[in-house]
This record gives sequence, structure tokens and C-alpha cells, in this order.
Amino acid sequence: MMPRIGTRKLYYLLQEEFKSDGIKMGRDSLFRLLREEYLLIQKKRKYTITTNSKHFMLKHPNQVKDLVIKRPEQVWVADITYIPIAKGFNYLHLITDAYSKKIVGYEICDNMTAASTLKA
Repeated sequence: MMPRIGTRKLYYLLQEEFKSDGIKMGRDSLFRLLREEYLLIQKKRKYTITTNSKHFMLKHPNQVKDLVIKRPEQVWVADITYIPIAKGFNYLHLITDAYSKKIVGYEICDNMTAASTLKA
């Protein structure tokens, strides 16, 4: 039994049986049949856990949660995005205008320090 066999390999293994039983089914028809019956293997997404919010350190409250943003440059927000590289991660520090959603500054570096965000 092969529970996670791919469709191309399955088609290759079943080709002779299809011919001997008089079934005319190509690879794409087999894909369509398996898709309609929800039998295709779902691809596993690459996912890296990058955030740990359950820690003892100080967590600052959201100071702009109830603020109505009415104009550009009233509020800027900072974010850090992880960029995978061959030897770990680099970090993209972004400063975005909350009203227009435009990026107003960025910095790419190998650390997550506040100094890097300030450079952005």
C-alpha cells in the first residue's frame, strides 16, 4: 500500500491495468478525477515560526487602536519581515504610513534591533 503516492507515479503504475481493462484515461483525466473526488495530496507549505508572543518581557499596549486616522503622516507603523537566506535570516525593517499604506522607509540587515528600525 502506498498512501501518499503522487498522481504521475500512480498513472504510470496503473497504465497497464487501464489498457487491459479497456479504460481510456490519460494523465490529465486521472488528475481531474482525483481532484473531483478530493483525493489529490495537499502540498505541505513551508512555514517558519518566527514570532513568540508568549514571553515574560514587556509588551507595549496599542496606542493607536482607537485613533481615527484622517491624513497622511499622522501615524507611521513599523514592521519586520524575515527574509530567508542560505545561512539563516536577514530582516527587512519597514516603516509604513498608516493612512496611505505607502512605505516611507526601510532597512535590510542581519539583526532585529530597534536601531535598525530607527535607520529605516
